[in-house]
Amino acid sequence: MVTAAQPVPLLPAARLRHLGPNWYASVMGTAVVASAGVALPAAHGLRGLLAAVWALSLLMLLVLLTARAVHWARHRDQVRAHLADPAVAPFYGCLAMALLAVGGGALTAGRDLLGTRTAVALDAVLFGAGTAVGLGAAVAVPYLMAVRHRVEPGQATPVWLLPVVAPMVSAALGPLLVPHLPPGQPRETLLLACFAMFGLSLLATLLMLPLVFARLITSGPLPLALTPTLFLVLGPLGQSVTAVGKIADVAPGVVPAPYDGGLRVLAVLYGVPVMGFALLWLALATAHVVRARRQGMGFSLTWWAFTFPVGTCVTGAASLARHTGLAVYDALALGLYGVLVAAWVAAARGTVRALLSGELPAGPRPAPSAPRPGTGRTRSGAVR
Repeated sequence: MVTAAQPVPLLPAARLRHLGPNWYASVMGTAVVASAGVALPAAHGLRGLLAAVWALSLLMLLVLLTARAVHWARHRDQVRAHLADPAVAPFYGCLAMALLAVGGGALTAGRDLLGTRTAVALDAVLFGAGTAVGLGAAVAVPYLMAVRHRVEPGQATPVWLLPVVAPMVSAALGPLLVPHLPPGQPRETLLLACFAMFGLSLLATLLMLPLVFARLITSGPLPLALTPTLFLVLGPLGQSVTAVGKIADVAPGVVPAPYDGGLRVLAVLYGVPVMGFALLWLALATAHVVRARRQGMGFSLTWWAFTFPVGTCVTGAASLARHTGLAVYDALALGLYGVLVAAWVAAARGTVRALLSGELPAGPRPAPSAPRPGTGRTRSGAVR
């Protein structure tokens, strides 16, 4: 909860100690407002505004990368503490997704500002960096959870999904670069690499998601401050529908027949049921958030969980609209985009107010039963 405080300098050096990797979620949430908006059928008249939103996300990324570099240089003990904390370490997946989201936005929302050549170059750099970081996080964070963190089943939260979702973002945004590569093996290699990352992330998500659902059923609702993270489950769902649709869009002429046609079929046969489950989860997560608000849930950085995951559902619904020709998916994409914009306004307003009041920056607060940095196995118990 943001409390009244005397105004302080926005980012004094001492306060950078508390600048955690969770801050990259604000970059992701801003970039997806632009890229999801471009995917809408009525986006033509808004391209200038969407380009401005993308430019804001690029500025936020540059500022945050600089601040995090200072954090790594001056507060290495805190960096080690973040990696040792199971409540914080998964947020390193957000670094990869922030790089990827801004890079992909360069080719969709930002092209009119940058020009095609500059947009392709920027996307290529950010896609390469984001994919490398994402694949590293997908291995390193689960390894740390198994070897160092000693977490209990009752501590499972949707935050655990963040490292394994990052490769799915690469799978969804990599196809944007395929037409800009030389024909032949370079294009096919990148496209099949995106399909491989789709499978990698999907199977890893299927391992993690049952733990999250079982924790809700057996241990009760999440703590109030963590309740918005239930929306993170929408990320791998919407992003996977987007990924398989984007892969199918560029497959003709890149992969031989009949595989290109098979990918178009997969985009519908996979996308329709998964989008249905995403809507079910959206209803469940919304019910939990309404309950938490009634019980006094205030603003925290976890509110950014309302943005990027919903944005992936917008692009997923837009993909299904292209591949099925059904107007209902266009309407769904438009309705979800309205939710996304409202969520971004709420999260951005709360973040700015907290920065100006001095409440932020601060690292994510772990759940009451979560182990502290550097501690061993904790006692099990319900988290409510």
